[in-house]
Amino acid sequence: MSSVKLAVVFYSMGGTNYQLAKWAAEGAQEAGAEVRVLKVQELAPDAAIEGNAGWKATVNATKGVPVVTSEDIEWADAIIFSTPTRFGVMAAQMKQFIDLQGGLWASGKTINKVVSGMTSAQNPHGGQEATLLSLYTAMMHWGAIIATPGYSDPVLFEAGGNPYGTSVTVGQDGKMIEDVEAAVKYQAKRTATVAEWVKKGNQ
Repeated sequence: MSSVKLAVVFYSMGGTNYQLAKWAAEGAQEAGAEVRVLKVQELAPDAAIEGNAGWKATVNATKGVPVVTSEDIEWADAIIFSTPTRFGVMAAQMKQFIDLQGGLWASGKTINKVVSGMTSAQNPHGGQEATLLSLYTAMMHWGAIIATPGYSDPVLFEAGGNPYGTSVTVGQDGKMIEDVEAAVKYQAKRTATVAEWVKKGNQ
């Protein structure tokens, strides 16, 4: 699978989706994919970030992570997006990045990208599934191939059983409630495998 190029694109305010992204990268690398971990541009004003210790810590922790560009999307055979839920849809930072890819979309360069999504929320019914569906709606417009985990492995049930993509509940202390590491790595491996099938079928 050394020929599969996978971008893990995340937005994280409290560190959860950054951790999901790192686990996804590990899983894809274990499957033999070439991986880039990338963050979307922060849009919030500095004053908002400075007033939130967890947010500020995440900004500092991700300073060395490259900001994703259109070139990264063009490079990738597969993309895993990881975003917290915001009122049942993806975070504005992630949405703006997707909205800015009109040039790639218009030139047909988003077609047949294999994509999958992960998310987090403060409670199990806080919009996790709706957030992933909002992401996948955009991906349908891209002409992308959506590779959800479904119920294709028992490890998914241990993580809460979300067939749309790994999702995790984050407590008031900022810590993940469910143990989702194995599910994230499985989802990344599956995404890379589907991308390999697509790539071989195109040759």
